[in-house]
Amino acid sequence: MAEETQVDYSLSNSDTLTKYKTAARIAHQVLETVTGWCVEGEKILTICERGDKLLDEEVGKVYKGKKISKGIAHPTTVSPSSFVTPYTPLASDPADAAVVLKPGEVVKIQLGAQIDGFGTIVGDTIIIASKENQDNEISGREADLLLATHYANELLLRLMIPPGLMSSGSEEEKKKAVSEKPVTQSKITQLLEKVVKSYDCNLVENTTSWVFERNEIEGKKKIVLAPSEGQKGEGVPEVGEAWGVEVGVSLGSGKVKTLENRPTLHRRTTTTYGLKRPSSRQILSEIVKKFGTFPFSLRQLEDERAAKVGVVECVRSNVVRQYEVIADKDGAAVSRLFTTIAITKNGLMLLTAPPSPDLTKFKTDKKITDADILKILEQPISKSTGTKSKSKKKKKKKPAKKTVEEESEESSEEE
Repeated sequence: MAEETQVDYSLSNSDTLTKYKTAARIAHQVLETVTGWCVEGEKILTICERGDKLLDEEVGKVYKGKKISKGIAHPTTVSPSSFVTPYTPLASDPADAAVVLKPGEVVKIQLGAQIDGFGTIVGDTIIIASKENQDNEISGREADLLLATHYANELLLRLMIPPGLMSSGSEEEKKKAVSEKPVTQSKITQLLEKVVKSYDCNLVENTTSWVFERNEIEGKKKIVLAPSEGQKGEGVPEVGEAWGVEVGVSLGSGKVKTLENRPTLHRRTTTTYGLKRPSSRQILSEIVKKFGTFPFSLRQLEDERAAKVGVVECVRSNVVRQYEVIADKDGAAVSRLFTTIAITKNGLMLLTAPPSPDLTKFKTDKKITDADILKILEQPISKSTGTKSKSKKKKKKKPAKKTVEEESEESSEEE
């Protein structure tokens, strides 16, 4: 009897990286489109529904005929100003379904795609343009918030680079750099707090970045920013890992509270339990078939009203986790960014990342003055890999420094 072939799902397998990049390209494309839909007066529910439809359409265009799972790694969510949890309202909840975007509102968008269980998620924060400000200039406290979040994210990415990975110089200097200890999680929070406080903002408590694995977006390692009592991170980033990196910043204290809104974002756990109600078993079967262990919204299930009933026992029995609707305790505006990275021998590869902001559009008198932090922010996140392969040489010459979108587009050509 022939032995089963052991599949290598690590990042050292080029096929794994291609799948990550393909999912990332789709996520970027849909994020750009969804962002364009976020205008004054538009219903959040409508945007989320259209975003998920577009994700399904784009995923359906790749890996046709291949016997692999593919789909949505994170449903389209559009979160109002003070919301921390990704928000995805239901059509069957009239009050939530009627919520529209307001001019000047701070809005978080998050979504993701997965190919063969390799998920990429991307999140961005935007300001809904008002009729008086169509040139997209951002000033005042909103400018402080978005700049604080941008630089905190840039700093966190650099602090996640394993020691010595970006070192240069003599062999002795490189060995010394590699032998250094990784930055502790308490130190990471301390440094990021310095950044956001430069803009009179605060980190959102318990903002968590997770190591990604196949069919798993909350792996065995995690980094917890501004942890509350009893919360702590585990492990350090290493070469060969993919991570979902999240930064949350508030104009308030950064403390959070649970709202009375119905939790609509869920995710299957690895717990097994004999559900008693037929409706619960039916809902769980649909969840397993459609989403695996990736997050989903109840509105994505075939019968939304039946799902609201059937999911109750699933949550009570811990076979499905529900994400409570969390918001800033002070009702203050919150900004969030989500990046999916791969840590390679050449540094960080940004699989997905929020668009780079046009810093000339921000008007504020606040800035970062800490010399040590400014020095870290100046550091690159990856090495120059030099000459491309022969197949790449035949393509048109691209700029030396590529955007995340260009990296994703180039990799998708390997399909």
